[in-house]
Amino acid sequence: MNVSTSKENILKKIRKALSQSTPLPFPKSEGTDSVYQPLQQEAEVEFAEQFSNLQGRFVFCINQQELAFQLNSLIRKQDWNKVYCVEDNLIGAFAEQLSDRLVKSDLANCDVSITGCEYLVARTGSIVMSAAQQSGRNVSVYAPVHICIAYTHQLVYDPRDALQGIKEKYGNKLPSLITFATGPSRTADIEKTLVVGVHGPKEVYLFLVES
Repeated sequence: MNVSTSKENILKKIRKALSQSTPLPFPKSEGTDSVYQPLQQEAEVEFAEQFSNLQGRFVFCINQQELAFQLNSLIRKQDWNKVYCVEDNLIGAFAEQLSDRLVKSDLANCDVSITGCEYLVARTGSIVMSAAQQSGRNVSVYAPVHICIAYTHQLVYDPRDALQGIKEKYGNKLPSLITFATGPSRTADIEKTLVVGVHGPKEVYLFLVES
């Protein structure tokens, strides 16, 4: 048997195998059904529990006025003098109270950064952000403290729901970066000891506003 005949026999076997579907050994392991239990409580409560379990700081605000008060109180109590924020739709909520501390440059030397988000994932307590936001890629990572302002209409249950929402929002122009931030940065690579704030912020605050 020459080489060309051997090759043809192999190709015939491949074509035959491809034309006949192979049954899955565990058919119930594949599919679109979620393996997680459906939401048993309000999404706000579920997110708050999961986010807090990950060492996140959760604050609920019933309106924009309470947001401004709570945010101003926190920043002055912690004595953060350089508050970095470039998202115009957020600045209006606290600009009057924090005009003496608000900066739009020198991210590397700021005390805290404030951003919005795309979605909040209740099941995992994650904040979903993207490069399409005015803050871009870096703001939520470089500052030692990250404050995210979100609204209840941005809550979804599962990461899949967040990704579907982003796909519907941006269509064929998906952001170049989509990030799921789940609590403060942490690692256990060094002698299996958990260290917080190695590759990102040491503290993450989430202000959730009723909408």
